[in-house]
Amino acid sequence: MTVGASTRLAFAPPAAALGAARGAATVATTRLSWVCGGGGRLGATARRAVTRSAPTRRGLSQAAGGSGGGVRGLRGAAPTGAVDMRWVKENVEVVKANATARCVAVDVDRAVSLYDAYLSLVTETDETRRQRNANANRMKTEASKMTSDVRTAVIAEGKALKASVTTLEGRLAVAEAAFLAEAAKLPNLTHPDVPTGGEEAATTLRTVGVARDFAADGMVPRSHVDIGADLDLFDFEAAARVSGNKFYYLKNAGALLELALVNWSMAHVASRGFTPMTAPDVAREEVVAGCGFSPRGEASQVYRLEESDLCLVGTAEIPLGGMYAGQVLAPAVLPLRLAAFSHCFRREVGAAGTATRGLYRVHQFSKVELFVIGRPEESEALHAELLALEEEMYTALGLHYRVLDMPSGDLGNPAYRKFDIEAWMPGRGDGGDWGEISSASNCTDFQARRLGIRYREEVAGSNGDADADGGSSSSSVGSVKGAMRYAHTLNATACAVPRMMVAILENNVQPDGSVVVPEVLRPFMGGMEVIRPR
Repeated sequence: MTVGASTRLAFAPPAAALGAARGAATVATTRLSWVCGGGGRLGATARRAVTRSAPTRRGLSQAAGGSGGGVRGLRGAAPTGAVDMRWVKENVEVVKANATARCVAVDVDRAVSLYDAYLSLVTETDETRRQRNANANRMKTEASKMTSDVRTAVIAEGKALKASVTTLEGRLAVAEAAFLAEAAKLPNLTHPDVPTGGEEAATTLRTVGVARDFAADGMVPRSHVDIGADLDLFDFEAAARVSGNKFYYLKNAGALLELALVNWSMAHVASRGFTPMTAPDVAREEVVAGCGFSPRGEASQVYRLEESDLCLVGTAEIPLGGMYAGQVLAPAVLPLRLAAFSHCFRREVGAAGTATRGLYRVHQFSKVELFVIGRPEESEALHAELLALEEEMYTALGLHYRVLDMPSGDLGNPAYRKFDIEAWMPGRGDGGDWGEISSASNCTDFQARRLGIRYREEVAGSNGDADADGGSSSSSVGSVKGAMRYAHTLNATACAVPRMMVAILENNVQPDGSVVVPEVLRPFMGGMEVIRPR
C-alpha cells in the first residue's frame, strides 16, 4: 500500500534519528531492556527502587523494578525502575524518533528532567538519613559523656534531621510519581521492518482466497444486520433498551454459532499445544496498565468500576499476563502457550459510521485469545507460529483474507511488531470492504518488565542466588538456578466472535436467505449444515 508524501511527513522523524532508532531496534530480540543501572553507585533509596546491575538487554521496554519484580505502585504508571532513564538520556534523539514514528504523545525531555530531579532528591534524602543515623548512633555511644548543653544540642539536631527526612520522603514520593507518569508513556522499540506511517501505510504481506462472485449466484451482497434479522439471529433493539447502544442479544442459531466458534477454536488451539483456560473478566488497574493499556483518561477504551481498583478487561491478554505477574518461571516450562476464553469490554470511544454498525464494533463480545510467554531469542519464531495458527484457522473457516504488517503509527505502546488479518466482508459499507478479525503482536519484554515476568536460566555451577538484573525472586514457578531474565510476551486473536460471525454470515449467505455453516463448525452445532429461516 502506498501513502502520499504529505501523510508520511506527519509521521516521519528526522532521517538520521529514525535510522538510529531502527538501528537500535535491530537488536531488540536479543537486547530489549531498560534495566535501570549500570555504572555508578546509587544511594540506598535508589537501590531499593531501581534495579542496579548492568543491563543485559537494552531498548524501549518497561521494567518491573525492585527486588521482586511484580506489579506495584502507581496506577497507570510504570513501577519504579521501569525505564532505564540513563539509556534514555544517552539516546534522547533515538527515543524521540521512535515515539514520533509511533504517534505516541510523550515529552521525552520532560521525562529526563523529572528523572534528574528525582535522583537529586534521592541523593539528598540518603544523605539526610545518613546524618540522622549518625546522630542516633552518637546518642547511643556518647550520651553518658556529653555535657548537658551538648546533649541538648544533639537531641535538637536529631529532631530536626528526623523532620527533614520526613519532608524529603514526601517530596521524593511526589517526584517519583511525576517522572514515572511521563516515563510510562514511552513506547516499545519498533521492529526495523515495520513500515512507517499511519494505518494506511500498512503493508499487505499476502492475500488468501478470492472474493465470492455474488452475481454468478444471481444475488447481491447483503449486510449481516439484514441477514441476521431475517434469520432471527440477534436483537439489537432489545439490547439497546436494556444496556444501551452497541450491545446485542444472540438467539436461536446465532447463539449456537457463537458457542460453536468458541468451542471449535478452543479445541483447535488445544490440539496445537495451547493450554485451554477461562479467565476473569475484571482485573486490577495496575495489571491493566502493566499490559500497556491506559485505564484512565477520556480516550481510554477501558471500563473502570467505580469505588474500586478494578476494570473490565478488553482482552484475556490482560488477566493471562497478570496471572504470571511477579513470577519467576522455570526454563523447562517455556514457552508457555495459553488460550483463554473471556468476555471483552471496550468503550469504543469515537467509533461510529455505517461500516461499524451491527456486530462489527460493540461494547461487549466473546473472544478466544492466545497468549505466549517465551525466551527473548525465540519470540520472533513464536510470533510467526501464532500468525500461522491464525491463518490455519481462518482458512479452515473458508474465509477470504489478507495479512498486514501494521505500521508504526498503529502499534500502540506495547507491540514491537504486529500482524493484522482482515477478512473480506461483502456487506460492509458500500460495496464491501476488508474488516479486521485478528491481530498477532510481539510485545518483547515491554509487558514482562512492567508485570515482573521473569525466568531463571539453568547455568552449570550456578548457586541460583544472583539475579542478573540486580534483584531477587519473591516467588517462583519451578525449581531452577541461574541468572534471571525477563521473558517476552506475545498475543494473538484466535476468534473474536462478532467479527467472525459478520464474515461467515455475509460470505455464506445463499439466494434464499439461508447461511451455510462452515464444515468445521457443524459438529459443534449439533450437525447443523445450514441456518434457515425459522
